[in-house]
Amino acid sequence: MRYLPLTQPDRDAMLRVVGADSIDALFVDVPAQAQLDGPIHDLPMHASELAVERHMTALARKNTIAGEVPFFLGCGAYRHHVPASVDHLIQRGEFLTAYTPYQPEIAQGTLQMLFEFQTQVARLLGTDVANASMYDGSTACWEAIVMARRITRRSKAILSAGLHPHYVSVAKTMAKYTGDTLETTAPWLVADTDLDRLIAGIDDETSCVVVQYPDILGRIADLRPLADACHAKKALLVAVVTEPVALGAIVSPGEMDADIVVGEGQSIGVGLQFGGPYVGLFGCKDKYVRQMPGRLCGETIDADGRRGFVLTLSTREQHIRREKATSNICTNSGLCALAFSIHMTLLGEAGLRALAATNHAGAVAAAERLSQVPGVRLVNDSFFNEFTLELPKAARPVVRTLADRGMLAGVSLGRLYPDESGLTNGLVVAVTETTTADDVETLATALTEVLA
Repeated sequence: MRYLPLTQPDRDAMLRVVGADSIDALFVDVPAQAQLDGPIHDLPMHASELAVERHMTALARKNTIAGEVPFFLGCGAYRHHVPASVDHLIQRGEFLTAYTPYQPEIAQGTLQMLFEFQTQVARLLGTDVANASMYDGSTACWEAIVMARRITRRSKAILSAGLHPHYVSVAKTMAKYTGDTLETTAPWLVADTDLDRLIAGIDDETSCVVVQYPDILGRIADLRPLADACHAKKALLVAVVTEPVALGAIVSPGEMDADIVVGEGQSIGVGLQFGGPYVGLFGCKDKYVRQMPGRLCGETIDADGRRGFVLTLSTREQHIRREKATSNICTNSGLCALAFSIHMTLLGEAGLRALAATNHAGAVAAAERLSQVPGVRLVNDSFFNEFTLELPKAARPVVRTLADRGMLAGVSLGRLYPDESGLTNGLVVAVTETTTADDVETLATALTEVLA
């Protein structure tokens, strides 16, 4: 039996209330070329549930499963082992929520979890404070830029060439509506980062400099000189971390005097999941906490002297006047933040450092082996678990050929920067604890054959 929630008299009554003659009148502002001319082509009008399941299963079989082939993809989304206990715990009734509490103090369990999450993120990023998470790394990056504008009352942001192009794209999209000026360029296949260019570009109109750490090519730079240069001109340094596991091995941006540190937390507790949902990380110096978007949970004592948790700051339009809000997209990713916090708790500091060491050692071994392939050059002289190779031919068709052979060899820079001819031969390779020595050897052998 078909389920029809509305009868025709119901629809007619609703149309009369809104003053429309027909359903089509509701779409009068949509250009004709953007409207369907009838049923969707090649899609049956109806099918049984069993038939749909079989069809979707057949489509799913066309996908290459990350865990079943040698996997070297990275560039902001990484395959790490997530303990089964994480998935078990996030589904318990005491925790399971994909969103945030609207009567927060009633949900003490959720607030305590977010409080612990904030503590973990602040320690990881090296900042004084951290919020209860953002949507993802790219929107957190943009929020940092507009936060810097509020603090400095300037509107020019200088973006490093090593900042992920998807993050740059989000920032450019949002800047169209705020009037912020963004200065950016594409990277080059060289070992050095563009810190000198960034330092030289800072002037009295600069609100912030945004730099990724490690950057899109996997390079790692000392941010202290850049922080000093920013502060000399009363600008802020914004650091972006897309691989938080790296902070188990390298100095955190906050320790190098970054004012705002944002990032993507997917690596810890959250699977790849076809690109989302993910969890944005956001931390800053204590003196800027009231300009930080999102919400911040705090610890207190109730009237009976018992430990409790409260929503200390919540600077979004659902809680305060819209014109006073720092952002209207600064809710937090409750379920993913919980997964992050559980995984981080299971690891502990020693476990995170051990995990980071394993990642780095595997990446060093892979870089050494792959750079022995004839015609292949290792671009980096420093990296964590991700590095860039320059191939003797365009990387994109090579990646396609290797995918047809059953391996995901990495991310071609030609895919990320289709208009930059100087990056066509670049291939970014990521190695995590899930990558085996056999995987690396399989890739090296296949790469040798394809490049011959």
